Amino acid sequence: MDAQYCQSCGMPMGATNAMYGTNADGSKNEAYCSYCFANGAFTSDATMEEMIGMCVPHVVSAHAGISEDDARTMMCAFFPALKRWAETK
Repeated sequence: MDAQYCQSCGMPMGATNAMYGTNADGSKNEAYCSYCFANGAFTSDATMEEMIGMCVPHVVSAHAGISEDDARTMMCAFFPALKRWAETK
């Protein structure tokens, strides 16, 4: 099974419904995590650059040995391919 990543922040969402966001009707949103999308709307009007800035500390704390600069570089390459940011081009 391919890993499912939030199409806004890039977070792995796992095999359960726990991390998935919700649509306006309360159903599971398959594209976005619960931190980025709830009740049919994004939880933040952040730009892609602002989202990367919010995510850098989480990536650094979750992955021993990765620096903030390396995390930012990785996300700057990855995020433009995510649905939310690709649609804003």
